Amino acid sequence: MAYRKTPAEIQRLESAREHLVTRATDVVAEVGWSGASVTAVADAAGIAAGSVYQHFASKAALAVEVFRRAAGHEVDVLESVLNGSGTPVERLADGVRVFARRALESRGLAHALLAAPADAAVGAERLVFRRRYRALFAEVIREGMAQGLLPPQNGEVTAAALTGAIGEVLVAPLGSPAEDDRDILAELTAMALRCAGAAPSSTHP
Repeated sequence: MAYRKTPAEIQRLESAREHLVTRATDVVAEVGWSGASVTAVADAAGIAAGSVYQHFASKAALAVEVFRRAAGHEVDVLESVLNGSGTPVERLADGVRVFARRALESRGLAHALLAAPADAAVGAERLVFRRRYRALFAEVIREGMAQGLLPPQNGEVTAAALTGAIGEVLVAPLGSPAEDDRDILAELTAMALRCAGAAPSSTHP
């Protein structure tokens, strides 16, 4: 008869896995993907390096899980803002502002998610999440057009441009020490609204 783990064992393994992912995320935020070796992550988690492989088949598998969770949380936050209250143009401005502010408040992790060198598996995940961001921006742009708040345009093209531009604008600040980021937030939000063709008075400052 095949051995089956008890509920207590399953819970213990799940807790250990969660702890490992949390500590791996901290390491990536501090030293990037290249510095987040299995040994470094294991040391941060307080376990032997070999124990990492009880939960993940490879370093790449662990990195993908870290990326999916961290990036997935940011997508969820953006989706909540873009689907919140206000006009489509106000929600677009709020979404860009919130996304950028959260990135600047967690510079190390944001840089890892957006730009830090990574292996092919993480690179593939980046493309998946870029498509998710693009889809969210495209939807709010279509709403803005339908309500006459944005000019006729290809919403998918504008959304793709926004997704790329936001990441590009943030790369340099994310690699610099924390400072007063109000100017970059204001400029980035204004750029996004110009890109979508919003009238200057169609959103709050």
